[in-house]
Amino acid sequence: MLLASLSFAFMGGFAKIVSQKFAGVEVTFFRNVFGVALVGFAIYKSPLKQIGGRPFLLLFRGAMGFLALLAYFYIIAYMPLAEVVTYNKTSPIFVAIFAYIFLKEKLNFWSIVAIILGFIGIVMIAQPQGGEFNKYDILGIFSGLGAALAYTSIRELREYYDTRAIVMSFMGVGTIAPLLLMLLSPFVNPPEALDFMFAKFIMPSGIDWFYLTMMGLSATFSQVMMTKAYEYTKAGIVGTISYSNIVFAIFIGVALGDDFPDFLTILGIILVITSGLLVALSKDKK
Repeated sequence: MLLASLSFAFMGGFAKIVSQKFAGVEVTFFRNVFGVALVGFAIYKSPLKQIGGRPFLLLFRGAMGFLALLAYFYIIAYMPLAEVVTYNKTSPIFVAIFAYIFLKEKLNFWSIVAIILGFIGIVMIAQPQGGEFNKYDILGIFSGLGAALAYTSIRELREYYDTRAIVMSFMGVGTIAPLLLMLLSPFVNPPEALDFMFAKFIMPSGIDWFYLTMMGLSATFSQVMMTKAYEYTKAGIVGTISYSNIVFAIFIGVALGDDFPDFLTILGIILVITSGLLVALSKDKK
């Protein structure tokens, strides 16, 4: 899991570099196209074993995962890497809420404490001016919320679909949707709130291909290592170690030119990590 977290942080670093030239929607495309090729090859070598029957939920999982990732790659050009990664790691907080609403799972005392701490941490990181969150903070929160909706749907989908089909639903939508959005961008004048979804395609050249390839490979390596970690030990332990990617992201971000987080932001990051650990460990204990 430490290797997965380090690799995920490097993915964010490479994404931050390419986001200075390419729009978030194009970065999202290149992030997923490598995965489609690898998972597609795996399916080709070993056909899917599943009963199916929930295509709309499968599409929902793919769409939510894609939108969360799009928001993540859009704001990475405008915010410190550590804050972007921390927003994404709020997903366990939202998973606990959505599991309570949609799956009728009970919230124990520590889960409720975790949710409260998590939201306090989000406010400390965002530090809203005049009580209002800016566009980038809202999209950051959505990256965690959208990921949580995707993760919650997986709990239902795994009863019907092969794991590879669930992963492909995310990567497939995350490859096709950006292509469609980039094709539509010359003909669309979106409102400011949705401008992150549209951008013209820019052909990579030279060193761009290296950074984009490394981003895709580090993301795929992270996914594989994380999957192996969950296979070998308890989810609570793996979930705990996964928060190390925020620490890695701080140092990689600073190396790329980010300011070191101020005291309030550090405190907010600690609260988000604490809330995630409480959710993970309380579930593991149960």
